[in-house]
Amino acid sequence: MSIKPKKFRVLPKTDGKRARVDLDKWPTSGASLYESKQHYEALLEANIAELRHQQNLLYAEDRYALLLIFQAMDAAGKDGVIKHVMSGVNPQGCQVYSFKHPSAEELDHDFLWRTTRVLPERGRIGIFNRSYYEEVLIVRVHPEILQAQRLPGDRAGETHLWRKRFESINALEKHLHRNGTRIIKFFLHLSKDEQRKRFLQRIDDPDKNWKFSSADVEERKYWSDYMRAYEECLSATSTADAPWYVIPADDKENARIIVSRIIVSTLEDLELSYPKVSAQRKRELRAIRKRLVKDAV
Repeated sequence: MSIKPKKFRVLPKTDGKRARVDLDKWPTSGASLYESKQHYEALLEANIAELRHQQNLLYAEDRYALLLIFQAMDAAGKDGVIKHVMSGVNPQGCQVYSFKHPSAEELDHDFLWRTTRVLPERGRIGIFNRSYYEEVLIVRVHPEILQAQRLPGDRAGETHLWRKRFESINALEKHLHRNGTRIIKFFLHLSKDEQRKRFLQRIDDPDKNWKFSSADVEERKYWSDYMRAYEECLSATSTADAPWYVIPADDKENARIIVSRIIVSTLEDLELSYPKVSAQRKRELRAIRKRLVKDAV
C-alpha cells in the first residue's frame, strides 16, 4: 500500500481563510500498511535506508537543515517513533532535544528562546520531542503556568495572547524556511481509549513501570481541553513552509512507517546531491593519488 503524505497533511489557509481542524474527523487508526511483523520491519527498513542516503546528501550539500517536531498526548509513541525511525541515521548528523518544564533561566526569556538556541545547523537533522508548541498547548490548558512567565503588564490575561503567539511561531518558521531549515511537524493522534490501554500496560509490565506517573492520569481529565487547544494550534500554524501532519497513532507500527515515509519524501523533494567537483579539484586529486600510489612502492 503506497503512502501519500498529503493524506495526513493539515492544509494551509487559502484565499485568506483557514479551515478549522476538527480532530474528531481525523482518524486515530486506519488500514494496516503491513501484513506481518516481518513485513513491517522490511517496510520500515526500506524507509530508513533511504533516509540514511538522504541524510548523507543533506550533510554533504550543507545547504539545508531539517527540523522534525513531535507533539502528542502522553503514551502516543513519540519516543518510539524517534527511536525506530531514526535508528539508521548517522548520530553525528542528528540531534534530539526533549523539552520539559522550563528552568528559571528559560522563564526569564521569551517563550521561543529555549528552542531557538538549539536549532539544527545546515547539514543536520534536529528533532524536538515536544517544542515551543507546548507554549500554546499545556500552558493554555494550565494557565497557572503562564503566571510564572511574568509577562509585562496584564498581558497574561489577554484573550488574544494565543493568537499573538501563533503569529510569533509562524513568523519564526517562515524565517527559518527562508534561511534553509525545512520543518516537518507531527501530531501523533491517539485515541483516549488507546491511551488508557497503554497506561494499563505500563502498570502491568514491571519493565515499563518507570514510564508511568500518576500525573499522566490526572492529565486525562483535561482531554477535551487539550483537543481544543490542538485543534486551534493545528489550524493556525500549518503553513506551506511548515506543515503539520496528523498521524493515526493507535497502531504504533503504522505510525512509524507513515512518519518515516513523510520525512524521506520531504528530503527527496529538495533534490539533494553531492557537491560537484571542479576541474581544478579533479586535477589536484589525480596528483594526490599518484603520490599515494608511489608511497606504496
